[in-house]
Amino acid sequence: MPIVASALVAFVALEHVGFAVLEMFLWTTPFVRKRFGTTEAFAKESAVLASNQGLYNLFLAAGLAWSFFAGDGMVRPLRLFFLGCVLLAGLFGGLTASKRILFVQAIPAAIALAVVVLG
Repeated sequence: MPIVASALVAFVALEHVGFAVLEMFLWTTPFVRKRFGTTEAFAKESAVLASNQGLYNLFLAAGLAWSFFAGDGMVRPLRLFFLGCVLLAGLFGGLTASKRILFVQAIPAAIALAVVVLG
């Protein structure tokens, strides 16, 4: 179970690195605009906000990555905390912004969190 938990935590962390790249550096590109369903004008107007959100996603990824290098007594608490943050962010985003966030962010975090709790 520890290998499965680590793989799921790594997946969620990598997802958030990807979100950060999209939001911080690629927000105004046609690819990202299509993916998020935004117009060129909206993307330009919201670029600073998206970049800020991307930084927060990077913090979540960093916290999950930290769990791979922390001492034995810190691995589980770090994973529980940061996966919990991701899950709550995903639930909030799914309820307020787009249902797709539930599938992309909340469900992977919930699965990883469950495996960490049960492991």
